[in-house]
Amino acid sequence: MYSRQKNHRPQKLGLVIPLMFLLIVLVLSACGGTETKTASNSETAEQPRTEENSSTNTSSAVKTVTTLKGEIEVPVKPQRIVAEEYLGSMIALGVIPVGAPELTIKNYYFKDKLVGVSDIGTYGKPSVEKTLALNPDLIITGNGDNYEALSKIAPTIVIPYGDLKGVHEELTYFGELLDKEEEAKTWLLQYDQRIAEAKAKVDIAIATDASFSIMEDGGKSTWVYGDNFGRGGQPIYQALGRKPPSVVASEIMEKQWAELSEEMIEKYAGDYIIMTSNERTIEDFQKDPIWGSVPAVKNGHIYVWPEERSWYYDPIAVLAQIEELTTWLTSLDK
Repeated sequence: MYSRQKNHRPQKLGLVIPLMFLLIVLVLSACGGTETKTASNSETAEQPRTEENSSTNTSSAVKTVTTLKGEIEVPVKPQRIVAEEYLGSMIALGVIPVGAPELTIKNYYFKDKLVGVSDIGTYGKPSVEKTLALNPDLIITGNGDNYEALSKIAPTIVIPYGDLKGVHEELTYFGELLDKEEEAKTWLLQYDQRIAEAKAKVDIAIATDASFSIMEDGGKSTWVYGDNFGRGGQPIYQALGRKPPSVVASEIMEKQWAELSEEMIEKYAGDYIIMTSNERTIEDFQKDPIWGSVPAVKNGHIYVWPEERSWYYDPIAVLAQIEELTTWLTSLDK
């Protein structure tokens, strides 16, 4: 276009036209540069918004888990958990819930870590109203009775007591559920090391074929427990690898508990007894006409502790119980 105009114009304009052409080119170049720079600035300004959206999407992301109540969508990274059960596993993973039952908030082994956690009511039967007020994004319970009501508040996972067998299974499960797999692995490595140290000490102090009984005093009745029912069963049977009396071992491990009459005590009593009692001391058992004739009691091989310390069976409690019982067992006959 510009060359055609140049050829048809008078000759005296020959010097002017190149100058004008050069000026036009410079102006267009300047405009082009401005447009490029603006586009670059626009991209830079939008980048933080993209990252923010990505972050928001991550925090609100969900995953599907298979539960007793079918497949349920839960947050990948829950922020406000109500834990009616399994509170110890969460604390071990560095997760503090917004609500839990009063009984678990007062857990002897970690109650100092739960300042500010709201009481949701009775253990096993949490208050729907108190739970709703906490605006949870995930509810974990061991009792399915309130599932319908709780699941209307937030995704609710029901894990009945005993479904998770031992510390490793429980902590691994919650590590996967709460996106804390690495924390679970780290905690379990430290746990295994401390257990190995405790077991080595006990194996030196106590004959490996000695039998152990996990019992609870109920006055006229006595209860005996297996390896997954609290009262010291996990520390003694699972961690330290000890066994119940052979004549009742299969029954105890299968049923996990039995109520004993006074006549049945001697059959179920092992060489060592871990006894839960809020009322009686070792001396009381030794003076009792029934208990006083049991070899473990006569020999002073009975450990008496209150429900406050024996009842809990979460990973933190189990580890503390193992070390407490190891101290007792390694101090006997010295």
